[in-house]
Amino acid sequence: MANEIQKLLGRLTRLRTDDHRIVTCYLKVEPRDRARGKYLIKLKNRIRAVERVLDAMALPRGVREEVGADLERIRRQLEPGRLPATQGLVVFACGPLKLLEMVGLPSVHRSRLAVERTPLVRELAALEDEIGTLLTVVLDRTAARIFEVTAFGAVELEDLRADSTRGGRFHSDRGDAPGQGEHTYHNRIRQEKHRHFSAIAERLFALHRRRPVHGVVLAGVGQEAAAVAAFLHPYLAKRLMGVVSLNPKAVRPALVYEATLAARAEYEREAERTIAHGLEDAVGEGWAVLGPDQTLRALGRGQVRTLLVDGDTEGSGFRSGRTGRLALHESELRGDGDVHPVLDLADDAIEEALRQRVEVEVLHDPEARATVQGLAGLLRFR
Repeated sequence: MANEIQKLLGRLTRLRTDDHRIVTCYLKVEPRDRARGKYLIKLKNRIRAVERVLDAMALPRGVREEVGADLERIRRQLEPGRLPATQGLVVFACGPLKLLEMVGLPSVHRSRLAVERTPLVRELAALEDEIGTLLTVVLDRTAARIFEVTAFGAVELEDLRADSTRGGRFHSDRGDAPGQGEHTYHNRIRQEKHRHFSAIAERLFALHRRRPVHGVVLAGVGQEAAAVAAFLHPYLAKRLMGVVSLNPKAVRPALVYEATLAARAEYEREAERTIAHGLEDAVGEGWAVLGPDQTLRALGRGQVRTLLVDGDTEGSGFRSGRTGRLALHESELRGDGDVHPVLDLADDAIEEALRQRVEVEVLHDPEARATVQGLAGLLRFR
């Protein structure tokens, strides 16, 4: 899948047209979005919003009609029953260029729809690096299967078996004292578990040294999976993303992939809350900005290290045709050459941040969203 994405990116990055426009649609299709066709309602609303601003974009009538036809093609492509079984997707469309490509994605920053001279590929291109390499170990008391999970799938790397020297139950080691055999038996089981968990942790660290990982997920039944956390190398312990319930004897790579990304998503929600809690102090110390006005100015100056976006924020704005700067009000871009309206400032801010290789955090946790006032930025310099 990664090779196919690279081929598609190679084709898309060569596309640029002054005579036509390319429509790009990133769409969240998580279970809550699929329920009762909510994603389709949001898509139709965004299509209508784009159609309303096409006239303001001063496009020739023929180009507007081409864009309208592409928007309809995308709507038909995304009807229920035609979606990939993923948490997100992206569609690129341009009829005159014979372009209609849909790619299922493990996640998207937020649903957005854009009409530009070039396809918006930065989020797709950054996805593999953003998710990175994750290791998921699915274990029980006697075995462990280790999977490598990336943005586009899971592959089993190793199948470990625990050394077992256990003899019979209780009576095999019983001495003269009552209960002595049972005590020895349980003590040996405990020691064998600890050796097994230690071997798993050592193997995970060896794999990390061979290829650095962004996170670790532990999976199993009962308490065994969580117990491995105490044996992890400190570096990997800091990157533990969660513990999930999976049966190592019945698990498949597709199930590991799904469970790992779900654990990562919950880990990201917790990270959002941590960022939000520290935002007020960072603003007071001059290392963060709040609200669209200040954040867009900082982004235009290249100050932003991490762009924080309320996942539900919406609102139009303006872009300078000469410098590319974004602003909430047209008056702020006087002297920057031609000024063009943009449908959604947050969407364009995300694209500009990706262009600058700035980290993007789209916040969906309600508590975290409330702190950013639409847009906020953590700064690399004051």
